[in-house]
Amino acid sequence: MANLRDPVIGPVIRAEGLTKVYRSGPVEVQALRGVDFTAAAGEFVVILGPSGSGKSTFLNILGGLDTASAGRVWFRGLDLTALDDRGLTRYRRDHVGFVFQFYNLVPSLTALENVALVTEIARNPMPPAEALALVGLSARRDHFPAQLSGGEQQRVAIARAIAKRPELLFCDEPTGALDSATGIKVLEALTEVNRATGATTLVITHNAAIREIADRSLRFADGRIAEEVVNPVRKAPTEVSW
Repeated sequence: MANLRDPVIGPVIRAEGLTKVYRSGPVEVQALRGVDFTAAAGEFVVILGPSGSGKSTFLNILGGLDTASAGRVWFRGLDLTALDDRGLTRYRRDHVGFVFQFYNLVPSLTALENVALVTEIARNPMPPAEALALVGLSARRDHFPAQLSGGEQQRVAIARAIAKRPELLFCDEPTGALDSATGIKVLEALTEVNRATGATTLVITHNAAIREIADRSLRFADGRIAEEVVNPVRKAPTEVSW
């Protein structure tokens, strides 16, 4: 198999016929219904849709946190659907950064130390201070989470996700717990990280206005991609009307 960090030809991530069914006794819930998807290197994609439409399930399968009931997913030449738990763990560790709505920082560690946790297990990490600088937090590196605002804590979480230099950055409602002004700062950090690192970035949100900062937006409904919109020009987060 080719080195998965060689220059990319074709999609970085690709899904075909992605289906996910959850079962609880006799009850079946079809979370995904045959989703096809591709994303190129460095692309910024916003994923929209109501709760229960399949957005998070889709992102979790692409990120190796969940497995599909049917269909296939490839990261470059690697068939993720053929991997066992150990293989998926290696894929997540080496290639994927995650940012969630809640920051999950270690309270007893400084911002710098929280980022450094990830670099200790990464193959080719960036210095933690460099990751914090990318999200505009150099001056807050020695502060503990309790000394940081919600937006600053989320930016630490972004720095932690990118410190291992992932090719894929998956964000599930990263501004969901923030007010609009703080959310814009977090989106600015994400767009800067996307530009500076070239990580293919997928962001789930309920805020339809955020689609304007992306290269492309997808709208999920009833487990399917119901709409896809390509933006000819990406707007800056400060231009988005919340």
